[in-house]
Amino acid sequence: MNYRYIGKSGLRVSEIGLGTMTFGTNANKKESFKIMDKAYERGINLIDTAELYPSPVSKELAGLSEVYIGEWLQTKPRDSIILASKVAGGANSWFIPPIRHGLTALDSFHIIKAVEASLKRLNTEYLDLYQIHWSDTTVPIEETLKALDILVKSGKVRYIGTSNDTAYGLTKANEIAKHKKLSRFQSIQNNFSLNNPRFLDEFSTLCQEEQISLLAYSPLAGGVLSGKYNDGNYPSNARYSHHISSKALREREMAKRFINPKTIEATKSYMNLAKDLGVSSVTLAIAWTLNFDFVASTLTSARAEEQLDEVLQATEFKMTDDILKEIEKIQKDILYPMG
Repeated sequence: MNYRYIGKSGLRVSEIGLGTMTFGTNANKKESFKIMDKAYERGINLIDTAELYPSPVSKELAGLSEVYIGEWLQTKPRDSIILASKVAGGANSWFIPPIRHGLTALDSFHIIKAVEASLKRLNTEYLDLYQIHWSDTTVPIEETLKALDILVKSGKVRYIGTSNDTAYGLTKANEIAKHKKLSRFQSIQNNFSLNNPRFLDEFSTLCQEEQISLLAYSPLAGGVLSGKYNDGNYPSNARYSHHISSKALREREMAKRFINPKTIEATKSYMNLAKDLGVSSVTLAIAWTLNFDFVASTLTSARAEEQLDEVLQATEFKMTDDILKEIEKIQKDILYPMG
């Protein structure tokens, strides 16, 4: 396993990180522990969670992923783990979180309340990285940064990051942090995959110039790049099989973004390329994200511990210029499959 630093921080993380949104739904407690054990044994030291996990999000289960992690964490040296969590964003956007009565906001009240609850569930005194899960379109970012800065100064949080943000939002936040002498965002956690390479358009330059790291999530494009949705298949236990017929408009629209004629066509091309290279499309997809220096870690989740095998093989895969040219050709032929 290789390790990289997050931004300008002292956080040295494995280039593959473990996402935990399956813990409590698709993976029960026993399987979640097996997944974490295998990840730890193979050198993964970054565990990423959120106060809302597991997914699908529900009022009844919110926070359960953190509970599982907190119990497992007692079996390992705390300082051998880089533990990251997230506070839910504002309830004034695309999603009303089923926590705190659907009144979440990125003000000091909610941020303090959220971190204290997460620390209790995780059974730890501090978080290595605390991220906003998505932005708040009402609360000024300066108020958010001041609250997060208090957490850093108190020792409850070592560093802060953002997620699902725009280049404008990230730039504005860090410029305010600089001028107000507040803790800045060292990382951004955004969607990045072969089927969604938009981060390369604008963010990559910003991250490289400002030394901000991407924690790439959904590197398999929601599992689509594994090929399991090809040929009209909708596996019964797959996320978008559920979303495609969901009563929630947001979930149906998300399914259409991830599974559409362009994403399926692109996936077939990547699967053919991977076959020629003698690896799985999963390994190829993960290895591609690791090719970029602005990526500190690529986050992957699992339903079962054996699913980590193809992911971990990406750390040994050699991405050559010829392979990159083949990938670039596919991306030019099928522009922005996810829109």
